Amino acid sequence: MIYTVTFNPALDYVVRMNELKIGSVNRSTEEAVFYGGKGINVSTVLKNLGVDSIALGFIAGFTGREISDGVKAQGVMTDFITVKHGMSRINVKIKAGEETEINARGPEIGAEELEHMLQKISHIADGDCLVLAGTIPSTLPSDIYESIMERLQGKHVDIVVDATKELLLKVLKYHPFLIKPNNHELGELFGVNLTTEQDIEQYAKKLQELGARNVLVSMAGDGSLLVTETGALYRMGVPEGKVVNSVGAGDSMVAGFLASYFKNHDYLDAVKLGTAAGSATAFSEGLASKEKIEELYRNL
Repeated sequence: MIYTVTFNPALDYVVRMNELKIGSVNRSTEEAVFYGGKGINVSTVLKNLGVDSIALGFIAGFTGREISDGVKAQGVMTDFITVKHGMSRINVKIKAGEETEINARGPEIGAEELEHMLQKISHIADGDCLVLAGTIPSTLPSDIYESIMERLQGKHVDIVVDATKELLLKVLKYHPFLIKPNNHELGELFGVNLTTEQDIEQYAKKLQELGARNVLVSMAGDGSLLVTETGALYRMGVPEGKVVNSVGAGDSMVAGFLASYFKNHDYLDAVKLGTAAGSATAFSEGLASKEKIEELYRNL
């Protein structure tokens, strides 16, 4: 079973308008609501690809109930923990030429509620996969990823970490199965400007030296590059299409990669399906559908 963790889920309220005028009353031309959070995105795209997972996370208030109900309605199995104080976030994304975002803080997660989550994670079994993605809320310890991975040491659990900067560097000692920085994040980790594919390969291998087993680097319109624990290097371009949405594309790539790898254990096909899934989301208003992923997969 694949488990995903979303510490701070949100309702993403997307508002489109012709122009945003600060200090004035603005009227939208279109609105939509999506159930946000990197782990939830991974679980949703996995479900679209016919792969079951269990979404873990914290929810609170009426917005938390809506997130839980909405994610379940999409066919995703959930095991959320309801916290007592605060409410799950509503993130407002205003699309009016340039995109403006207002991201809320989220609920206060107490020590008892955190321990409840850690207990759930401790029961993940050999052969399972755990996806840790995104930033850590201010109400949680900054080393929570490390605490989780420490608890799972000794078990044969494949852990995927999609995080940035120090949060990522600090977990490499636990040898995550897969990490997925983009090329800009990879450069930031080492304080360098990566200008060539050779640069990206070099620094991806440095992450392996620090403990990562497989490093998948997404490069937007330039595709992706995978360095595997077997020493292989795979390069994948992107299919043709118009980018209309960047939200969830990286999460979709992770979902596609996992859906393929845990079925076939073929790294090349995993990169191919991951690229198709990431591109399908980028070319769609919401997260990728199975039909769109399969269409793009055939064109790679």
